[in-house]
Amino acid sequence: MEVQGSEAEEPRFWCLFSSRTTWPRTSLIVTLLLSVWSAQGLEMSTGKVPFLEAVNGSTVLLPCTYTSCIGIKNLYFSWQFNDNGTMQKVCDSVIPSDGMEPHPVNIFRQRVEFVGNSEQNNISILIWNITFDDEGQYTCFGRNPKEKGKNHSAIFTLVVVDELRVVDNTLTIIIASAVGGAIALLMTFMLVKNFILFVLFKIEEKKKIECLVSSSADETNNVSGSKASKPPTPKKK
Repeated sequence: MEVQGSEAEEPRFWCLFSSRTTWPRTSLIVTLLLSVWSAQGLEMSTGKVPFLEAVNGSTVLLPCTYTSCIGIKNLYFSWQFNDNGTMQKVCDSVIPSDGMEPHPVNIFRQRVEFVGNSEQNNISILIWNITFDDEGQYTCFGRNPKEKGKNHSAIFTLVVVDELRVVDNTLTIIIASAVGGAIALLMTFMLVKNFILFVLFKIEEKKKIECLVSSSADETNNVSGSKASKPPTPKKK
């Protein structure tokens, strides 16, 4: 009876153990799959410096590129301008697949030109003869149907000024001069130090040579003097 009781309780214990361990494993697998999927998704980028300050009347480039590890199919992209909270479409188009150019590219704003290149995943635009009305935030938007309709975007900010501000580099020049002078002084000190050590080494080496020469000369004189003072050996009769 005791053996049967232990056998009856063992499956219950195993069921509890397996149910407790399966859930963390399942959640871990789901988390890994989601992270891999998000890493393979579409990404839009307006560069490391997503803003530009330009002079009124100049021509500016608004950069944007896209990447996707799973590839694209009928990628829809657009540029939109934030006009005091109202999003106005600047241009849009569809890229059928990787390496194919978008056609046609629809332009909805004057002085705008599409200069992208699908082989480089580039969907940048140019704005000619900018005015103060062009100042604001531009959103580069993309949607890849392979991701089941997920939206991705990146923002580029354009600032329009009468003239570019002159940056006062006086402090920078002073700091650079001080650092350069310190480095030059340190290098001069090291050169002088090495030269003095070299001279001292040569002097010490010369003294050792003179000492060796004088000691060898003294030994020679002592040997010759001892031979000269030794009395001759008397001859046997």
